[in-house]
Amino acid sequence: MRRFALLLALLLLPIAAAAETVRLGERWYEIYLPARASGAPLILALHGGGGDPDQFASASGLARAANRQGFAVAFPAGTGRRGERLLTWNGGYCCGYAARQGIDDIGFLEQVIADAAKRFGVDGSRVFLTGMSNGSIMAETFAARNPARVRAVAGVAGTMDTSRNRVQGRVPALVIHGTADPMVPYEGGQGDSSLTRTDFSSVASVVRAFKAPWGALSESSRRIDRRDDGTAVVVTDYSKAGRVVVRLMTVEGGAHHWPGGRKARLTEGKTQEIDANTEILRFFALQP
Repeated sequence: MRRFALLLALLLLPIAAAAETVRLGERWYEIYLPARASGAPLILALHGGGGDPDQFASASGLARAANRQGFAVAFPAGTGRRGERLLTWNGGYCCGYAARQGIDDIGFLEQVIADAAKRFGVDGSRVFLTGMSNGSIMAETFAARNPARVRAVAGVAGTMDTSRNRVQGRVPALVIHGTADPMVPYEGGQGDSSLTRTDFSSVASVVRAFKAPWGALSESSRRIDRRDDGTAVVVTDYSKAGRVVVRLMTVEGGAHHWPGGRKARLTEGKTQEIDANTEILRFFALQP
């Protein structure tokens, strides 16, 4: 009887609809809508360098998890040479084609938000950003420059250029990063396996940047180590009036991964301690 009830509950859960592709000039985004799209909060999910919306949606699994909680999820496309599917974002000091060409990705993301609100009725005033690697750099950069437009940001395995970007207002931020990341080093600098020569900012500098506008914050930490996978996660919370506004999840021994996501290669350093989708949606839910 209990098994039947569980099966029935699973069947009744809203399932993420197929993506709808929207062209905006030469660029596009894919959007997954919840059962009730009108007034839904919107997550912009930015793929990593060399990725694309299809790849990131599939690898992260974020759309299904977010749709079930009532979020719409848009996966915008970066840019590359004509006919290329290896797309990047102009996060300032990184990466690839987009940075070399000085692409206005801030403007493009603003277009995506406005178009999704007009076309699908999602709430353009309740916008959240997340991204992986180069996408994390872009998400953090957008949030730092447009705090009034972003309810919260969550960056995974990518650090914005803190030497050139000041967080211009209070925006809640979640940072998830592995200490053994060979592409975007936790301590900053050039990664041993990096495909660019970028001198990346440290994770600590990103956390400081997002903390700064909040003034005095209380700090607490806890450790997650439930699996025998060679990793552990230290969660450090910075709170204002009892509300967590900045959270750092340090994956000890973690490599360049979206925790809980699917990735065919680089399984070493892939933590099973946390699931990025769960943690991101949980953090977003903390923000009014």
